[in-house]
Amino acid sequence: MNIENFNYKKLYTDVPKAKNRFKKTLTEFQKHFGQIIDYNKPLSVISAPGRTEIGGNHTDHQHGCVLAAAINLDVLTFAIPNNSNTINLYSDGFGISKINLNNLKPANDKNDTQALIKGIATYFVKKGYKIGGFNAYLTSNVIVGSGLSSSAAFEIAVGGVLNFLFNKNSISPIELAIAGQFAENNFMNKASGLMDQTASAVGGFVSIDFKNPTKPIIKPIQYDLTKADYALCVVDVNASHANLTTAYSQIPREMKMVANYFKKDVLRDVNEKKFWDNIAKIRLKTGDRPVLRAIHFFGENQRALNEAKLLENNNLDEFLLEVRASGNSSYKYLQNIYADINQQAVSLALAASEKILYENNRQKTAVRVHGGGFAGTILAFVPQDLLEIYKTKIEKILGAKSCHILQIRNTGYWAQWLN
Repeated sequence: MNIENFNYKKLYTDVPKAKNRFKKTLTEFQKHFGQIIDYNKPLSVISAPGRTEIGGNHTDHQHGCVLAAAINLDVLTFAIPNNSNTINLYSDGFGISKINLNNLKPANDKNDTQALIKGIATYFVKKGYKIGGFNAYLTSNVIVGSGLSSSAAFEIAVGGVLNFLFNKNSISPIELAIAGQFAENNFMNKASGLMDQTASAVGGFVSIDFKNPTKPIIKPIQYDLTKADYALCVVDVNASHANLTTAYSQIPREMKMVANYFKKDVLRDVNEKKFWDNIAKIRLKTGDRPVLRAIHFFGENQRALNEAKLLENNNLDEFLLEVRASGNSSYKYLQNIYADINQQAVSLALAASEKILYENNRQKTAVRVHGGGFAGTILAFVPQDLLEIYKTKIEKILGAKSCHILQIRNTGYWAQWLN
């Protein structure tokens, strides 16, 4: 099997590094499955990128609008049919999962990997798509716990294998995203939206409107951040997510409280003018923080649309101002920056980033909380001439290797034979 014929430039900027990764992955595949495959047959290569959230912080669960983008880190999978009814998937660092396709009922052992595989296969069966047994080796460089959605990339990769091997790659990227969401919702009891999977499957910048969450309006946007001499930095604040479940769940719960005042389930269905006209009454019923979080939703929902239009019009300066406004709203109104006064690493990371990037009147930068908030990561748009300065100074505060320099990947889900 010759790895030289893969279309590396389609997915990777550092081709030599990518080739070395492919060599290692092929070696590991042969190590785990070398005795039970026919090497005269071609091997499939499936890639699914991680994603970053650009705009629409905590709007998707209220059927709002978001702007997301695929990144240049991915889940890479080598796979081949095994002419059986068993999926053998070896995941680097997590061991092997064996799935009997005759028994796709959710297990009680809460194995996330097996649950997701079963859920995706079940969705394929429900939709009338073909499934079959395969052997696969999977490796990922999507940073776990960074808000870059390694789980969504995994889901797209697994669905992609079934799509490529057994359905002639005929299933659309959006359908693969829906399969991943189905698996999370029904096999892991995780009430997730569709943003993460869609961004991974579609690639590039993507604007998503969840007004009808079963049929979201998805619009890819072509914009090359690299040609604009910018890098996207995701900075790990090195704070724990432990004991934050309640803080996360309170955001959709409190937004729903305001929606319920108007006898609606989500804020997207609430008239913003009526909301502002009734704030005095709403706060008496819900308290002030739900009102503030609703204020964030209405502003952020429109910002996500604005950001998409500004990128379409190649107006980076105004786009960055909107990103700043998003971060400001998340901090002041959504209040997902810290839950414990003794743990304010996100606040510190934002303050330090603003000091480094905004000083000397360098206004063409932007920082904001990334993803769910409270812990995890922040996002920074950094001009190339400030990149090394920013990385050096922020890592002096938050620790070595805390600043991850990323690029937007214009290609989402990708499948190819390796002959």
